[in-house]
Parts: sequence; C-alpha cells; structure tokens
Amino acid sequence: MRTIAAQDIKRKGISSVDEALKEGPVHVIKNNRPQYVILSEERYADLLNAEEEAYRARIRTSLEDLKAGRIRRFKNANELLKALDEEDVD
Repeated sequence: MRTIAAQDIKRKGISSVDEALKEGPVHVIKNNRPQYVILSEERYADLLNAEEEAYRARIRTSLEDLKAGRIRRFKNANELLKALDEEDVD
C-alpha cells in the first residue's frame, strides 16, 4: 500500500494523492503513524457492497440454522454464559 505524509497533502493539496491512488489505497501518515486510508470511490463502493453481501450471507445462514433446529434458546445471559463455559470444557 502506498503512503503519503499528511504534510505533503497540506502543502501540495489532494492532487498529491491522485497519482498514488492509481496504484490502490493510500495510507496517510501523521505524526509518523498511519492515521487514515484514502480509497477511490470505486474501491469504497466495492467494500460497501462486500460488507452488505457478507451481512446478508450471515442472515441467510442464521435463518437456515433456525429452520434446521440448530438454534438453542436461553432464558437469560447467565444461562448462555454457563452453556458457553461448558462447551469450552468439552
């Protein structure tokens, strides 16, 4: 991933990022540490779409588990925690 100093952006403007963005996301370094990541609009949209697809896949899987009877219900959080502790022992 390409990097650029925040000071360079301050001095030269956003055009200093344009060339680096052609190669992918750009880390912006501030106080000698990565602070931000700049993405192209296309890459950002791709990430949002991938996140939405993953969310829908998790929901579909949960519904399939429910239909297949692979879901256990607990009366309260303490019961859930106890069941999780018992699974860790096994």
